[in-house]
Amino acid sequence: MGRRIGVAPRLAEALGIVLGTDEIPMRLRAWDGSEAGPPGAPVIDFRSRRGLRRMVWSPNQLGLSRAYVAGDIDGAGDIFESFSTLSSVGKFTEVKAFRPPTFGERVRLVRTAVRVGALGLPPTPPPEEMNVTRSGRKHSKERDAAAISHHYDVGNEFYALVLGPSMVYSCAVWEDETVGLDASQEAKLDLVCRKLGLRPGMRVLDVGCGWGSLALHAAQNYGVDVVGVTLSKEQADLGQKRVSDAGLADRIEIRVQDYRDVDDGPFDAISSIGMAEHVGAHQIGNYASHLYGLLRPGGRLLNHAISWNAGEMPPDPDSFIPRYVFPDGEMLSLTAMIEALESAGLEVLDVEALRRHYGLTLRAWVHNLEENWDEAVRLTSEGRARVWRLYMASSALGFERGLNGVNQVLVQRSGGEEPPLRRRDWM
Repeated sequence: MGRRIGVAPRLAEALGIVLGTDEIPMRLRAWDGSEAGPPGAPVIDFRSRRGLRRMVWSPNQLGLSRAYVAGDIDGAGDIFESFSTLSSVGKFTEVKAFRPPTFGERVRLVRTAVRVGALGLPPTPPPEEMNVTRSGRKHSKERDAAAISHHYDVGNEFYALVLGPSMVYSCAVWEDETVGLDASQEAKLDLVCRKLGLRPGMRVLDVGCGWGSLALHAAQNYGVDVVGVTLSKEQADLGQKRVSDAGLADRIEIRVQDYRDVDDGPFDAISSIGMAEHVGAHQIGNYASHLYGLLRPGGRLLNHAISWNAGEMPPDPDSFIPRYVFPDGEMLSLTAMIEALESAGLEVLDVEALRRHYGLTLRAWVHNLEENWDEAVRLTSEGRARVWRLYMASSALGFERGLNGVNQVLVQRSGGEEPPLRRRDWM
């Protein structure tokens, strides 16, 4: 009798079809105990036949993501090493969306599933997945509210585990790699306040205020009054409690409100930190114009946003990030963002690139999650914790490789006092 072939070599062939490569630089371990792939390479565990079934029905990034979130496949060891290795081959090296398998490749996938007993109906997507297209017109107020709720209303205690005491969910500013996350987030908050030229008595709007960390820092350290707006009720609830506990309820107002509904300007300064990514390319001009209209003459706006640095990429609603992390999120190029701000009548004073800083921030968040894994799972679900682990680790590598950037663009409305001649006011 011939030697029985284990499942792992067949899985390697199937995964190669999905990834678009003949050589898988990973070691695969199958549910029958068999293994295939280079010894010493990072390991992918296929815990059940359902992982392969997901790839057969969705032979793309979404199928792989579903399998990981559901726990059908898992990686052993350092997730950064595993993801870096996996993303170094085949379709993962391409900026554009996955090329779908050919008819012949699909036949081979089905044949493999039959041979290992994995053929069947499509598995139900993990409950952490969201199809936001069911919520109405893209970037309508109702659909944006649903998208924000999906991402942010997963429990303030969970976010506290990941973000740490600062409760700041955007790129920190690191003096060097050793200073730590909390100090770096404090430095970022203060840098924003200094760039905006905050002084006692000013009225400030914080668009996408999160849990109120910037509002608290600005009121406590610069003597300003702040209006913060967010679409997340859970963020607003905790933000309001933090404001009350700090004794600043007369200085800070946290609202559940769409930025498009803010009509009680003028404001002396506006901060928008990690919020413009939710606006969308077709709305970015209206976003810039609306904020311009809320600024007093001479007032400054700081727009802090992730940028897409890798050229044209058609949106793919069936990839991991839109389905699990940021429904309807869109990263614009720095050029597009500046064009929108300038077209609204705002003068660019300063642009600061913080790409490397976000890689450090994301690695710190992954460390926090992994250090508190059991508690994170208890507070949400194992699937939710897996979503965040995959999202933050892959994003860190994206920033480190230069696919993504993050930029603070400081602009000013004309008609008031002139900006300083040099940057020393905020450096």
